[in-house]
Formats: sequence, structure tokens, C-alpha cells
Amino acid sequence: MIRSLLGLLALGTLTVAATADDTALKFKEGDKLPAIELPVANAAGSKSLSLKSYEGKKNVVLYFYPKAMTKGCTIESCGFRDKAEEFAKLDTVIVGISIDPLKAQEQFVEKEKLVFPLLADSEGKVTRELGVLAKNGKVSQRVTFIVDKTGTIRKIYPTVNVQKHINEVLTYIKSDLAK
Repeated sequence: MIRSLLGLLALGTLTVAATADDTALKFKEGDKLPAIELPVANAAGSKSLSLKSYEGKKNVVLYFYPKAMTKGCTIESCGFRDKAEEFAKLDTVIVGISIDPLKAQEQFVEKEKLVFPLLADSEGKVTRELGVLAKNGKVSQRVTFIVDKTGTIRKIYPTVNVQKHINEVLTYIKSDLAK
């Protein structure tokens, strides 16, 4: 039984049971982002990444996406990739997160030549903690959190148009966080 569960988890087909609380945002603008440390793809040899490592140094765009290598997620991730240097000039890092297993995240980074870390929340713990699990319990909702250098959530985008979102986020950071 345990081998079967591990196999499903490795394939990314294990469904995380969703409750109403897991699908409704649990944090609001002005709240501190909870400590997040997860396995990471594309972090210069690191096996995990803690978002606390950015506190006092960088703003963070933390974007949740449903599934690696799907059309909308590819458009959004490649959009962030293409604007990564502009975000960097504003002391802002981009971090993607989904409930895909680490192997899928690594394949996504490689295929799309992503230049920022992707966190693998394969057990859905962080996704549930923040309240961004989709109602089907299989994927994250598409939600973006803008976190300032103090670790405070400054802006939440609970709905995202992948075609316009990157410029929307960049404009917000330029006008509200660039100092």
C-alpha cells in the first residue's frame, strides 16, 4: 500500500483531499507570509529553499500554478522568465510553486529554460496552509502573492489572466515596492 501511494505521489497523480478551508484564501494583504521551505528545482545545487532567506534582502513574487508543462502555466512561467531581469532590477525574485513532484518541476525548468526556482509542494501542505488548493484537490489554484522585504504580503492576485498578469505584477512592484 505504501509503495502504491509513493508511486502515485511520484507520478503526480495522488489527489490531496480538499476541504472548504483549503480552497479559500487564509491570508490577506498585510499579513506575514508563513515560513515556507520546500524541495526546489533550479536553485544552484540546493535541495530546498526557504523563503525566509529573502527577508531583509528581496521582495518575492510567489506564484502558485496548477500544473507544470500545461498551456496556461507555461505561458505564465515563461512570461516571468522573460521579465526576470526587470524584476531583479527592482530587488525582486520570482518563485513558482505547485503540487507537482520535484521531478516534474525539474523537467519544466529544463524544457522552458526557467531562470528562477520552482518549489515542489508535492504533499500540498503549503498550498493548503495558504488556502489555494483547487476544489478538485489535484492542483493549486492560480494565485500570486507579492511579499515585501519584511516578509509581509503586500498584494494578492486571487485570479490571474496569464496573458496580462506579468506586466500587472511588474507595474505594481514599480509603483508600490521600488525604493
